Amino acid sequence: MKKNTKSLSLRQKDPFLSREQQRYENPLPSREWVIELLDKEGVPLKITTLAQKLSITDEEYEFFERRIKAMARDGQVLINRRGAVCVADKLALVKCRVEAHKDGFGFAVPLTPTGEGDFVLYERQMRGVMHGDIVTVRPAGVDRRGRREGQVLDIVERAQTQVVGRFYVERGIAILEPEDKRLNQSIMLDPASLPSFKPEPGQVVVGEIESYPDGHRPAVAKLIEVLGDYADSGMEIEIAVRKHHLPHVFSQACLKAAADIPDEVRPADYQGRVDLRDLPLMTIDGETARDFDDAVYAEKVGRNYRLIVAIADVSHYVRPGDAIDMDAVERTTSVYFPRRVIPMLPEKLSNGICSLNPDVERLCMVCDMVVTYAGNIKEYKFYPAVMRSHARLTYTQVWDWIEGGGDYPHKAQIEPLYKLFQILQKKRQQRGAMEFESTETQMLFDDNSKIERIVPVVRNDAHKLIEECMLAANVCAAEFLLKNKHTALFRNHLGPTPEKLATLREQLGLLGLHLGGGDKPTPKDYADLAEKIKDRPDRELLQVMLLRSMQQAVYEPNNEGHFGLAYEAYAHFTSPIRRYPDLTVHRAIKAVLRGEKYAPKSWQALGVSCSFNERRADDASRDVENWLKTYYMRDKVGEVFNGRVSGMANFGIFVTLNDIHIEGMVHISDLGEDYFNFRPEIMAMEGERSGVRFNMGDEVVVRVARADLDTSKIDLTLISGGGAGKKRGNKAAAGKPTASPKTPKAKTAKVPKQSEASSVAVQTARPEAGKSKQSGQQAKSLKMVDGKITFVRRDDHAPAAKRSETGKAKSKPGNASPRKRSRKNK
Repeated sequence: MKKNTKSLSLRQKDPFLSREQQRYENPLPSREWVIELLDKEGVPLKITTLAQKLSITDEEYEFFERRIKAMARDGQVLINRRGAVCVADKLALVKCRVEAHKDGFGFAVPLTPTGEGDFVLYERQMRGVMHGDIVTVRPAGVDRRGRREGQVLDIVERAQTQVVGRFYVERGIAILEPEDKRLNQSIMLDPASLPSFKPEPGQVVVGEIESYPDGHRPAVAKLIEVLGDYADSGMEIEIAVRKHHLPHVFSQACLKAAADIPDEVRPADYQGRVDLRDLPLMTIDGETARDFDDAVYAEKVGRNYRLIVAIADVSHYVRPGDAIDMDAVERTTSVYFPRRVIPMLPEKLSNGICSLNPDVERLCMVCDMVVTYAGNIKEYKFYPAVMRSHARLTYTQVWDWIEGGGDYPHKAQIEPLYKLFQILQKKRQQRGAMEFESTETQMLFDDNSKIERIVPVVRNDAHKLIEECMLAANVCAAEFLLKNKHTALFRNHLGPTPEKLATLREQLGLLGLHLGGGDKPTPKDYADLAEKIKDRPDRELLQVMLLRSMQQAVYEPNNEGHFGLAYEAYAHFTSPIRRYPDLTVHRAIKAVLRGEKYAPKSWQALGVSCSFNERRADDASRDVENWLKTYYMRDKVGEVFNGRVSGMANFGIFVTLNDIHIEGMVHISDLGEDYFNFRPEIMAMEGERSGVRFNMGDEVVVRVARADLDTSKIDLTLISGGGAGKKRGNKAAAGKPTASPKTPKAKTAKVPKQSEASSVAVQTARPEAGKSKQSGQQAKSLKMVDGKITFVRRDDHAPAAKRSETGKAKSKPGNASPRKRSRKNK
């Protein structure tokens, strides 16, 4: 008999009613049914009207209202200014994260990339929103520069709940001046929260926001913590942790779960694992490393090689959804600062049971490969195993032994590894993977936690040996998951967009350089050009130009390949102790081996979160390094240094100081008694009358004028440098153009007057390309804006060469080695 549906209420017609009844004792109308009803109505409806249509009782109304508001937070519907509920799809809404700029404007970055780019938000659109907020945006056309404009319709989620900054009192009103310059409005402090803390003006404090900005009304917060004075030891890290909202305290549930994990591998854990305890696997890391997540072994088998990469089996101890996993996914990555590490996992795991420490049994996941004499991976397999590391070696040890030759410890294990590395390195070059050489630095501290000196870190072949082994395992992991049709987070790095490629070709053409490949250059084309420029004095700037033309590497559930490394598929497998995506790859591989499926709540959302948190960690590390370098230079004010021109903009030149590898800026007004103009077509700063020219890579002599901790700026004044041109009036040349770059450093030089000091130097905030305001921008790399070339600081827009998927990672002392970072962002 056919059921009479006409007599049923709208609520009873819900096609998902049975599902809701399984979940709830007294189910409400499903989200899908609410959206379908709104769609049929064709007009926005008040919540009360919706409730009437769906027969919601008075007792149910509060819960129904919560469901509608939850749908609004998830972007399924929008509650407009009149309180009416609209279908989000009808409004073409896009869920975005706000990225604010210190000058008042911002960008709305879609959480799910559409390929259409970000929305620009002008100052009027930024009123009421703050950096990091999740908002719904309606497309609002295109501005005169061709950028998509957006209109913020609703704030879905607030990112700023606590703000770190300096405490001041202005006209009797307590003010918190945020450290994050992207929060460009002062925050008022609730007077009632001050007496218990008694902060002093200028101290660093933390406020908890009670009301957010609305129109022209500022945000209000209550004081919850006083961190101390700005120059206190370790304050730079405390500020960075809070400024970038880095989770730095493990939950009690996480610590309790970690405490319950045994200190040693139990015999019961051996079940179903291959026994590799007698195989001479070894770890090779930096001197200061404490967590060892990979061990390697190689042997010659006929003409081929067997390569075993054993990775700590973190997934055995950290299960999906448990307390440790909840904290790990929130952190996503370990964060490395000089003298301090904020780990992804509790120390009980990261330095204990999961770390492949020497001479103890450890559980691991193994990628067992056969590599041909030509460098191709002929076959591979994954399996869980138990191992015992036979040696804990360092890069320096291994390279010294290899260079010295003769008989040395562990030669039987190191020799085949090194020969295999040479084969893989040759294959890398044939493949066309990019590899840029740049000078990295390491800060060395004394017993008083003060920087003693800054030294260059040289990557030797031992670093590269381990890197090649890790790359091979990561490629196998990606191929294995694709072959078995299992979703996972792939590390995607796309090549240039047509717009970026056109800009790059124009820039290179002005310099007499050419990138091959036509409209679709390959990684090999990039590598060939990188080889041609490796001996140029401006090679670092050119490398940044090449890197900027490519898109940023991200984690995504669909494989798009890795352009920089020239791989068709690539996934992170080798660092599960300090990277959450690697842990998910381990779980996916294990699931395939068991004939099962592993799936988090949303692969897409997890990829977006991991990519965002990775950039968050990089920004925090960069902030700390810039502050420490500025602090180090405070004692050098008045001293004279030799340096090289490492960047330029229309407001000055950047100089990297020799020996200490710190960058500062000489303002254009301090270049000499002339009108100096930036000529991007020849990458030079040139005087109109004198013809004195500053080129990239030129040697100059400068004096340190100022080191400003508040802004992390280092100001320099020119003493000598610049090449004399052919124009008349060379006597007016800047400084002493012909001065020898070997001018000795004046340790006790007189501190210059304020009028001598430049007022623009290194700063950490992301500038707006194309502006030349003295206080608003710093330069480091080229960018094309409105048909003109200008420079923007490389740290502020995308990973620099050291983090650009080429294995050139920044080395930091502390609990992690240089190689740890070199593999972090591959």
